[in-house]
Amino acid sequence: MKITLIGVLLCISNLLFAQKTQKVRIEILEKSTNQAIESATVKIPKYNLSTTTDSQGVAIFENVPIGRFEVEISSVGYVSTIVKELLLESSRSLSISIQLDRKLNSLKELQVTAASKIESGALTDVYAITTEQIFRFPATFFDPARLAMSMPGVANNNDQANGMSIRGNTPQGIQWRLEGVEIVNPNHLSNAGTFSDKPTETGGGTNILSAQMLGNMNILTGTFPAGYGNALSGVMDMRFRVGDNEKHEHIVQAGLIGLDIASEGPINKKKGSSYLINYRYSFTGLLGKMGIDFGGESINFQDLAFNFNFPTKKLGTFNIFGMGGNSNNVFKPNEDATLWESQKDLTNIDFHSRMGVIGLKHTLNINNNWSLKSTLANSGLENLRSIYSKTQAVNSDYDYQARNIVSFASNLTGKVKNQNISVGVTASQYYNEFNIINSQTRFYSYSEVIVQPNVKVFSSAAKKLSYNIGIQAPYYSGSKSFYVEPRAAIAYQTSEKTQINLSYGLHSQQLNSRFIFDYAITPIRSHQFGLGANYNLKTQGELSAKVFYQSLFNGIGFSNQYISLLNGTDGLGYTDQTLTQSSSKQGRNYGLELNYKKYLSKGTFALINTTLYKSEFKAFDNKFYETRFSGNHIVNLTLGKEWEKTSGKIIGLNTRIAWIGGFRNYEIKLAESKAQKTTVYDYSKPLTNKNPDFFRPDLRVYFKKSKTKTTRTWSLDIQNVANYKNTAYQYYDAFLDKVVVKNQLGMIPMINYRIEF
Repeated sequence: MKITLIGVLLCISNLLFAQKTQKVRIEILEKSTNQAIESATVKIPKYNLSTTTDSQGVAIFENVPIGRFEVEISSVGYVSTIVKELLLESSRSLSISIQLDRKLNSLKELQVTAASKIESGALTDVYAITTEQIFRFPATFFDPARLAMSMPGVANNNDQANGMSIRGNTPQGIQWRLEGVEIVNPNHLSNAGTFSDKPTETGGGTNILSAQMLGNMNILTGTFPAGYGNALSGVMDMRFRVGDNEKHEHIVQAGLIGLDIASEGPINKKKGSSYLINYRYSFTGLLGKMGIDFGGESINFQDLAFNFNFPTKKLGTFNIFGMGGNSNNVFKPNEDATLWESQKDLTNIDFHSRMGVIGLKHTLNINNNWSLKSTLANSGLENLRSIYSKTQAVNSDYDYQARNIVSFASNLTGKVKNQNISVGVTASQYYNEFNIINSQTRFYSYSEVIVQPNVKVFSSAAKKLSYNIGIQAPYYSGSKSFYVEPRAAIAYQTSEKTQINLSYGLHSQQLNSRFIFDYAITPIRSHQFGLGANYNLKTQGELSAKVFYQSLFNGIGFSNQYISLLNGTDGLGYTDQTLTQSSSKQGRNYGLELNYKKYLSKGTFALINTTLYKSEFKAFDNKFYETRFSGNHIVNLTLGKEWEKTSGKIIGLNTRIAWIGGFRNYEIKLAESKAQKTTVYDYSKPLTNKNPDFFRPDLRVYFKKSKTKTTRTWSLDIQNVANYKNTAYQYYDAFLDKVVVKNQLGMIPMINYRIEF
C-alpha cells in the first residue's frame, strides 16, 4: 500500500511539474528558387535539440519546451542562419519557413534574421515585420502599420490613425499590397483624426486585416526592386499566413479595441489543405448597442478575413483569400445648444465606409530550378460622408468616393547558368469616382489600366558582392505614358561584419488624387538614390547608416501660388487653382538615417533610430520651400525587457518614445474664413506655420501564462502615457469665430485579454 501510494504521488508530481512542450515545424527553402533543401541540419541550442530536413525540406521537433528560443540552420553549400525572436506557446504549434542563401565565395559565415522572410528580394530599404513583434511592441494596437512607425524614416502624420509619411513624402505616396498585388486602402475609419472628417487615401484608424491573419510582411522605403511599381515613398507588403493542417486551433481576444476571434485547422489532413479565418467586432460598437453614450459620437467597425490553402501533388498550391469590413463614425451634437463648445457642435457628421478584397493565389515549383507565382485579386472601397445642420452657421456638404482595383501579377523565377533571374508582369485596372455636393458641386470618375512588365537578375545575398538589378516598364493608359525604369542595388561585404551598399531607382506613381482634376495628368516620377553601411554585432543585432536623396518631377504645377501635390490634398482647395503639367524638377527629399537594432535575447531588445531630413517642393518662382511633411527630424526609441519563468510564465515591460519634428501648414485667412464660414488658406505664401514638435511616450505591460492546452495573455497598452498635448492642425471655427488649434489624442489606456487554445 505504501509503495503504491508513493508511486501515485510521484506520477501526480510529474504531471504537475513536468515542463510543457509543443511541436515545432521548420521548412527550409533555397532563397533564389524556393526549392526545398534536403538534409539541412536544424538545431535548437537552448534545449540541445537537433534534426535534419526531409525530402520536402521540413524539420520537425515533437516535444520542444515552451518559451523563447532561437534556431540554427546549416547545410552544405549554404550560409548558416540563426533565426531570432521565436516564441513557442503550449496552446499551439509553431510553423515557420526560412530561406537560405547559397555560399558563393562569401565572407559572411553567418546570417541572423527574424522569422518573417524578405519576400521582395530587396537588398536595401526593407524591414521585416513579424506578428510576434506586433504583439510585443508598445501601442501598436495589433496594427502592422503602427509597428512600421518604429522604423527609420517613417513618421506618423496623426496619432489617431496609421497614416505614414516616409522620408518627407506625402502619405499618398504609399502603396498597400496583399499577396503580391496592389489593393485599395485596407483600413477602417479612413477619416480618423483628419480635417473636417474627410477620408485619407492610405491610412485609417486601424487595419482591416487582423494581426491574427498576418504571415510574412515587409515595409519597403526608398528604392524598390523591379516588380514593385506605382509607388513613390513606400510599400506595405502584406501576406496571409497558412492555417495549421494537422490540428484545430483557436484564439479569442477581447479588449477596448474590440472582440477578435480566429480559428484554423485542417480541411483534409491527407491532402494537407487547411483553413484560417478571423472575425472582429469593435467593442465600442458593442457598448453602443447596450446604450452606453460616448459624448454624442458613435464609432463602429467589424471585419472578416479568410485564407484557404489547397496543396496538390502536381499542380502546385492554390490559396483562396479574402478580407472585408465596414466602419462608421457618426457625430450628433448635444440637444442642449448651451453646451456646445466648437463648430463641430453645429452639425451632424455621418461617415460610413466599406472595403473588401477577394483573390486567388497559385504557386508552382516547375522543376528544381524554376518556380511560378501568380495572384489575381479584386479590391474595392466606398466612403460616404455627409455634414448637415439646421442652422446656416456652417456649410453643409455631401461627398462620396469609390475605388476599385482588379490586379493580376505573375512572376517566374529560376536560374540560367547559375544566374538567378526573375521575369514578371503586373496588370491592374483602376476605377475611381468622386462626387461632392455643396456650393460647388463636382462629379468626377475615370478608369485606367496600368501594365508593368519587369525583369531582374540577382545574386545570393551571401556573396562578397551581391546585387539586384532590374527594369520596370510601366504603361499608364490614362495619360498614354510609357516609361523604362531601371532599378539597381549593390552590396559589398568589406569584412565579416561590415557591408556597404548603393541603390538607385527610377519610380513613378499615378496619385489617386488625379481624379479631382478634369483631365488626365501624367504620373509623378522620381529618381531615388541611397548610400549606406551596415555593421553586424555578431548575433545580437546591427548598426546601420544611410544617406538618401530623392528628386521628384513630372507632376502638376500651380501658377502664381505656393502649392504642390507634394503637400498632399487633404483639406486643401487645389481644384480652384490654375494647373500646368511640368516635366521639370518639382521636389526633393534628402537626409540621413541612423539605426540600431538589438534582437530579443537574454530578455532584452532595442530598436533605436534617428532620421535627419528635409523635404522641399519647387514653387512657381523656381525656388524650393519646405513641404507640409518636412519635420526635419524623426527619433524613435523602443526598449523592452522580459522575464521568462520555467513554469511557462512571461512578464514583459516595453516602452517606445517618438520625437518627431512638427509638420507645416499654410496660414489661415481670417477675414475670408469668417465671410465663407469655413477655413480659407493663404496659398500666396509658403507653409510658414510649423507645428510644435510631436512627442509621445508609450508603455506596454503584459503577462503571459501557458498551461497544458491554453495560453493566456493579459496586457495593458498606454498610448501617450505622459498625456502630452500634440498639435494636429489649425482651423477656423465658425462657432467660436476664431482660429483654433486642434490637438491630437491624449493618454489612451488599452486593456486586452487573449486566450489561445
